[in-house]
Amino acid sequence: MGEALTGLKRSCMCCEVNESMINKEVTVMGWVQRRRDLGQLIFIALRDKTGLVQIAIDGNVAEKELFEKAESVRSEFVLAVRGQVAPRTEGNINPNMKTGKIEIIASELRILSEAETTPFQIEDNITVKDDLRFKYRYLDLRRPSQLNNLVLRHKVVQVMRNFLDQESFLEIETPILGISTPEGARDYLVPSRVHPGSFYGLPQSPQQYKQLLMLSGMDRYYQIAKCFRDEDLRADRQPEFTQVDMELSFIDVEDILDINERMMQKVFKDILDVDIPLPLKRMTYKEAMERFGSDKPDIRFGMELVNISEVVTGTDFAVFKTALEAGGSVRAINAKGCGTFPRKKIDKLVEFVKTYRAKGLAWIAINEDGSLKTQIAKFFTEEKLQEIVEKMEGKPGDLILICADQDKVVFDSLGALRLELSRILELTKADDFSFLWITEFPMLEWDEEESRFVAVHHPFTAPMDEDLPLLATDPGKVRAKAYDIVLNGYELGGGSIRIHRRDVQQKMFGLLGFTMEEAQARFGYFLDAFKYGAPPHGGLAFGLDRIIMLMRGASSIRDVIAFPKVKDASCPMTDAPTFVDEKQLDELAICINQEIVKAAETAE
Repeated sequence: MGEALTGLKRSCMCCEVNESMINKEVTVMGWVQRRRDLGQLIFIALRDKTGLVQIAIDGNVAEKELFEKAESVRSEFVLAVRGQVAPRTEGNINPNMKTGKIEIIASELRILSEAETTPFQIEDNITVKDDLRFKYRYLDLRRPSQLNNLVLRHKVVQVMRNFLDQESFLEIETPILGISTPEGARDYLVPSRVHPGSFYGLPQSPQQYKQLLMLSGMDRYYQIAKCFRDEDLRADRQPEFTQVDMELSFIDVEDILDINERMMQKVFKDILDVDIPLPLKRMTYKEAMERFGSDKPDIRFGMELVNISEVVTGTDFAVFKTALEAGGSVRAINAKGCGTFPRKKIDKLVEFVKTYRAKGLAWIAINEDGSLKTQIAKFFTEEKLQEIVEKMEGKPGDLILICADQDKVVFDSLGALRLELSRILELTKADDFSFLWITEFPMLEWDEEESRFVAVHHPFTAPMDEDLPLLATDPGKVRAKAYDIVLNGYELGGGSIRIHRRDVQQKMFGLLGFTMEEAQARFGYFLDAFKYGAPPHGGLAFGLDRIIMLMRGASSIRDVIAFPKVKDASCPMTDAPTFVDEKQLDELAICINQEIVKAAETAE
């Protein structure tokens, strides 16, 4: 049974105990990291959120009851300890502990709570499956690395809040229960008991609310906003995530970029003491795709895409010829120093790009003597192969990898391949931060399945002023006043200047296939607000989880979220989502297909 805390007050945290407190009495509280029993001398490493301090109990000096109690202590017991701070002897100083030069000679010890053996050790550098970690997430969070992730998150948010306050932003909360809107991913829906058959939609972002705040005259708004998207998960994606969301009035693109890069500069300087030079680099969407095959390129290494379509035009190699005749392209990357890759390793790269719908890779390895080795030798003359090598600035020891297909497939395949090669070759470091703005995104893209244009960002993104005439003549060429901030191959945030003119908004809806009646049905309350005077406005939303992940050098955003979901959007700790009882369903006027329930129960 645990003892009461009555009469004891914690005087300091574990790592606050230092040499200036020698001979003073302190009271500390926390969890037992480990216990060492040396016969008549027991050492306990006590842990709280600040770290470890050593507790010493000498059986030759301590009262019998105190010593026996110390003997019964096990890992993860919760203790309160009162005692005198003493210096460690020279041979017992631990340079790896912040408190390694002192210890506390216990005069009182209370076992506040006992603990069973934990499913894994509470320490870093352990090997344990993620499912087990997240099932016992409250134990996982006791580990220093996981605790430090949340401390970092807290500090970043504090810096952001202070910065935005200095920039005259108001922090305003927007509703979680709202209307379901089409925003690119599936909504999470919440049934209404009061309105049977009707549902609230959880926000994928506060997009419309923050625009309405600009129409309300708030001028500058921000929010640390919870957002929800029902989409397939990956390392940097969760069904519920956090945005640093903002919107500003009477501004242009330059104003928004300036404020946000200054905020990022301050965050990285204050938290990591890393200097981010301003202004940040900029690159248009078109340039990013041509050079890196991605709209969120990692520019810390080269291996850029090169268009070799002109070089191979007129050849009889069917793969290249078919791609070019279909309006596609032939592009390549030069993997410096990879010419010695064995065939088995190259074949793995071929299989890798097939996951991005590429049909394969052609390759040319340049031997140390300058001779070429390639699986397409019989389709090309030696002179033509050398021409490709020259175009790629190939040198002995290089490996040229070539993809031919429609541009989207080529960009996706080679863009992903250069990242995979950088991982294999260890070309980047987690603490090398390279920021980049991507601008001038296409406003619209053609959806083959629906035979209509869809918005690349959302229907309220403004077109570039000089491209306005193209809305009527060539909508696919219209560029948007949209921008993304990218860090090390990850999109940190994105936004745009919004449409505030009703005539332009009507044109946009028409291009997206909405009649005005349909637009009014979907966005009526939002469009009505624009009748009463709308300021020019725009905004941006950062993915807070991704920022923390990259600052921490973590491999997944799950490690920087207190209680994340796993890959099937479930929570191993709580078993959410779960079925609810029939009474609740009846109140919500919901009927469940029992065949689906039985199938799910069988699968479990």
